[in-house]
Amino acid sequence: MERVNKIINMLENGQHNEALTEYNDVLQNGMPDEKFLLGEELYQYGFLEEAKSLIENLLETFPEEGELLVLLGEILVEAGEDEEAILVLEKISEYDANFGQSLLLLADLYQVQGLYEVCERKLLKAKELLPDEIIIDFALGELYSEQGEVTKALEAYEKVLKEENEIAGVNIDQRIADLLSVSGMFEEALVYYEKAMNEKLEINTLFGYGFTALQAGYYQTAIGKFTELKELDPEYHSLYLHLALAYEREGELENSLLTIQEGIKQDEFNKELFFLGGKIATQLGKAEAGEQYFREALALDPGFIEAALTLNKLFFLQERYEDIIDLITELDIKEDEEPQLLWDAAVSYQKLEKFSYALDKYESAYTFFKKNETFLQDYGYFLIEEGKSDRAAEIFKQLLNEDPTNGEYMDLLERLTGLKD
Repeated sequence: MERVNKIINMLENGQHNEALTEYNDVLQNGMPDEKFLLGEELYQYGFLEEAKSLIENLLETFPEEGELLVLLGEILVEAGEDEEAILVLEKISEYDANFGQSLLLLADLYQVQGLYEVCERKLLKAKELLPDEIIIDFALGELYSEQGEVTKALEAYEKVLKEENEIAGVNIDQRIADLLSVSGMFEEALVYYEKAMNEKLEINTLFGYGFTALQAGYYQTAIGKFTELKELDPEYHSLYLHLALAYEREGELENSLLTIQEGIKQDEFNKELFFLGGKIATQLGKAEAGEQYFREALALDPGFIEAALTLNKLFFLQERYEDIIDLITELDIKEDEEPQLLWDAAVSYQKLEKFSYALDKYESAYTFFKKNETFLQDYGYFLIEEGKSDRAAEIFKQLLNEDPTNGEYMDLLERLTGLKD
């Protein structure tokens, strides 16, 4: 169509006013084929309102034409008018040659809206009509994967894989590998990651391969894949934490700490990197550096419970009981949300000889640790030191019920009840 080509050339050359004049002439006076072709072209170029007007104009003459309704549906989807698109696409008759295409578009729309059962029905109907269309199997795989229906998703992806390794820009071996990995089937996933890597080197595939190898316990393989990824894209932030973990599990603590330092340079707001840095530095005997890493993690997230508890353990080893109390006071963590903080505070106050505070914390912690033998021992011995023999006897009775042959508990209980008599 000569005028269609002329309008497109004008648009490409920036002659928008001239193109608009020609467009309006086609809209008012053009032949149906000319309007349809121009509508398609304008849609591809992103002129959605103009394309929409042309197709709606045609539908006034051909209201049941499936090809027009599908194109209008696609335009509306691209414009973000999903509800309108659904209304248009639902008009297409099941006897129309374009019905299958409409079902695929509708399935996408319903999936986006979270209407998975409706989406599945549309796709299964489309599969009945177009049994050889592997794009439908792919869509079913995507749907079942999103729903966590692993077996169904794998079956759908395997059907695609019989025909194509890639569809809609997606590597199917990688899709299967990711699904198996998320489902905890790490050994099986590694086979598909290897296939995907042989087909195309892609950084997300490389990360998935490394992550799955790490989960499966193949730490050297994980180190190799993450290192390769780092060389390809040093700004791929997620790799550093997992590479550091792989080094740690291989016992290569210095390399682990170096990796953490590299990762922090790339992502200074990653609290997990700082936390792991604290653990690794402490294992290496670098207590001061470890403390600093833990404090950085808590500065990023004052509610980071694991970092707080681990830092407390370090302070206990160093007998820094005031620091434990200060840390607990500063945290954005309520003690009843993490009862271990109550226990930590109780022991710390006891060591600082602030016995009334210690008693208050022990009593609060008892609610959460009444079945914990170590806690009950701490609490019981504290009560003895404080001369609270009745309460201490109750605690050691509880301990003896759990461990009836424990001679130490028997002797203490006998002494405590004897004091009472």
